[in-house]
Amino acid sequence: MSDFLPPLNEHNLPYPDTIHPIVVHFVIAMVLFAFLCDVIGYYTRNSRLYEVSWWNLFFATISIFIAVIFGQVEAGLAEPYAAAERTLNVHTLIGWSLSGIIAAITGWRYILRSRDPKQLPVSFLVIGALLSVLVFYQVYLGDKLVWVYGLHTVPVVDAIKDGVL
Repeated sequence: MSDFLPPLNEHNLPYPDTIHPIVVHFVIAMVLFAFLCDVIGYYTRNSRLYEVSWWNLFFATISIFIAVIFGQVEAGLAEPYAAAERTLNVHTLIGWSLSGIIAAITGWRYILRSRDPKQLPVSFLVIGALLSVLVFYQVYLGDKLVWVYGLHTVPVVDAIKDGVL
């Protein structure tokens, strides 16, 4: 079976570098920008910002599934060592959860938008704030996987291959 797979590079990947962080940064930016637009739109009564927020959530919903797929592939290829496993497992669980949460919030937003595109209930802003906190925590975990545990960095990949980790 491994004869049909491309060879892995020095990052232990079949492609030049990790794709998950590239895609996930779009999701992070779109979710946080959507919340910011909602808050500013709510307090300034500028309903055009609700439209900006809607489209950011819509594309974030699509993008998060792409990010999760690449995250799963890259997590499997990372061969995480014992110290990194717990953080990687929590990051994975929250990532899958966020894909469902963002999809549900986008669905709710679609319903609100269909009923009255110029209004947004405070409860939606509260959920947006909670979502932002969860996204920030997920970013912390992802940063820890790269900057503390060094997953997919050449020295860590070499140490795993040499049996040091």
